[in-house]
Amino acid sequence: QVQLVESGGGLVQPGGSLRLSCTLSRSAFSFYAMGWYRQVPGKQRELVARFTSHGATVYADSVKGRFTISKDNAKNTVYLQMNSLNPDDTAVYYCNARHRFDAERVYWGQGTQVTVSS
Repeated sequence: QVQLVESGGGLVQPGGSLRLSCTLSRSAFSFYAMGWYRQVPGKQRELVARFTSHGATVYADSVKGRFTISKDNAKNTVYLQMNSLNPDDTAVYYCNARHRFDAERVYWGQGTQVTVSS
Protein backbone atom coordinates (compact mmCIF):
# COMPACT_ATOMS: atom_id res chain seq x y z
CA GLN A 1 0.00 0.00 0.00
CA VAL A 2 1.46 3.33 -1.07
CA GLN A 3 1.02 6.23 1.31
CA LEU A 4 1.95 9.86 0.86
CA VAL A 5 2.58 11.91 3.98
CA GLU A 6 2.50 15.67 3.56
CA SER A 7 3.67 18.45 5.83
CA GLY A 8 4.51 22.13 5.78
CA GLY A 9 1.22 23.91 5.24
CA GLY A 10 0.01 26.78 7.36
CA LEU A 11 -0.82 30.45 7.52
CA VAL A 12 1.51 32.94 5.88
CA GLN A 13 1.30 36.64 5.06
CA PRO A 14 1.25 37.86 1.46
CA GLY A 15 4.77 37.92 0.08
CA GLY A 16 5.87 35.17 2.40
CA SER A 17 7.21 31.68 1.76
CA LEU A 18 6.39 28.12 2.69
CA ARG A 19 7.89 24.77 1.83
CA LEU A 20 5.72 21.70 1.50
CA SER A 21 7.11 18.19 1.85
CA CYS A 22 5.68 14.85 0.77
CA THR A 23 7.23 11.51 1.61
CA LEU A 24 6.40 8.31 -0.25
CA SER A 25 6.08 5.29 1.98
CA ARG A 26 7.73 2.89 -0.44
CA SER A 27 11.34 2.47 -1.41
CA ALA A 28 10.58 2.43 -5.18
CA PHE A 29 10.49 6.22 -5.25
CA SER A 30 12.24 6.35 -8.61
CA PHE A 31 9.34 4.50 -10.22
CA TYR A 32 6.97 7.37 -9.43
CA ALA A 33 6.52 10.74 -11.07
CA MET A 34 5.64 13.12 -8.26
CA GLY A 35 3.64 16.31 -8.31
CA TRP A 36 1.64 18.88 -6.42
CA TYR A 37 -1.94 19.92 -7.04
CA ARG A 38 -4.26 22.31 -5.22
CA GLN A 39 -7.97 22.76 -4.74
CA VAL A 40 -10.25 25.45 -3.40
CA PRO A 41 -13.88 24.85 -2.45
CA GLY A 42 -16.17 24.76 -5.46
CA LYS A 43 -13.36 24.39 -7.97
CA GLN A 44 -11.62 21.50 -9.62
CA ARG A 45 -8.27 20.32 -8.41
CA GLU A 46 -5.55 21.90 -10.52
CA LEU A 47 -1.95 21.21 -11.27
CA VAL A 48 0.62 23.31 -9.46
CA ALA A 49 3.85 21.58 -10.43
CA ARG A 50 4.96 18.10 -11.30
CA PHE A 51 7.75 15.93 -12.62
CA THR A 52 7.15 14.15 -15.88
CA SER A 53 7.99 10.49 -16.32
CA HIS A 54 11.31 11.59 -17.79
CA GLY A 55 12.15 13.91 -14.91
CA ALA A 56 11.33 17.23 -16.51
CA THR A 57 9.33 19.79 -14.54
CA VAL A 58 5.98 21.30 -15.45
CA TYR A 59 4.49 24.35 -13.73
CA ALA A 60 1.14 26.05 -13.84
CA ASP A 61 1.46 29.50 -15.42
CA SER A 62 0.20 31.11 -12.23
CA VAL A 63 3.16 29.85 -10.18
CA LYS A 64 6.02 30.03 -12.67
CA GLY A 65 8.94 31.96 -11.24
CA ARG A 66 7.56 31.74 -7.70
CA PHE A 67 7.29 28.02 -6.93
CA THR A 68 9.94 25.33 -7.30
CA ILE A 69 9.42 21.59 -7.20
CA SER A 70 12.34 19.43 -6.18
CA LYS A 71 12.98 15.96 -4.83
CA ASP A 72 15.40 14.00 -2.71
CA ASN A 73 15.50 10.41 -3.93
CA ALA A 74 17.43 9.26 -0.86
CA LYS A 75 14.59 10.47 1.36
CA ASN A 76 11.71 9.44 -0.95
CA THR A 77 10.55 13.02 -0.65
CA VAL A 78 9.30 15.70 -3.00
CA TYR A 79 9.21 19.37 -2.03
CA LEU A 80 7.36 22.45 -3.15
CA GLN A 81 9.09 25.70 -2.32
CA MET A 82 6.56 28.51 -2.54
CA ASN A 83 7.78 32.12 -2.59
CA SER A 84 6.02 35.43 -3.08
CA LEU A 85 2.75 33.91 -1.96
CA ASN A 86 -0.46 35.80 -2.55
CA PRO A 87 -4.06 35.22 -1.42
CA ASP A 88 -4.87 33.46 -4.70
CA ASP A 89 -2.51 30.69 -3.61
CA THR A 90 -4.79 29.83 -0.69
CA ALA A 91 -5.92 26.22 -1.16
CA VAL A 92 -5.54 22.69 0.04
CA TYR A 93 -2.38 21.32 -1.55
CA TYR A 94 -2.22 17.65 -2.47
CA CYS A 95 0.78 15.52 -3.22
CA ASN A 96 0.42 13.12 -6.14
CA ALA A 97 2.37 10.05 -7.19
CA ARG A 98 1.93 8.45 -10.59
CA HIS A 99 3.68 5.20 -11.41
CA ARG A 100 5.84 5.80 -14.41
CA PHE A 101 5.05 2.43 -16.03
CA ASP A 102 1.49 1.79 -14.86
CA ALA A 103 -0.97 4.63 -15.47
CA GLU A 104 -3.58 3.07 -13.17
CA ARG A 105 -1.37 3.40 -10.13
CA VAL A 106 -2.05 6.92 -8.97
CA TYR A 107 -1.96 7.97 -5.34
CA TRP A 108 -2.86 11.11 -3.41
CA GLY A 109 -1.82 12.55 -0.10
CA GLN A 110 -4.31 13.70 2.50
CA GLY A 111 -3.85 17.36 1.65
CA THR A 112 -2.36 20.25 3.58
CA GLN A 113 -3.96 23.66 3.97
CA VAL A 114 -2.08 26.74 2.81
CA THR A 115 -3.65 30.05 3.74
CA VAL A 116 -2.20 33.35 2.56
CA SER A 117 -3.68 36.23 4.49
CA SER A 118 -2.68 39.35 6.36
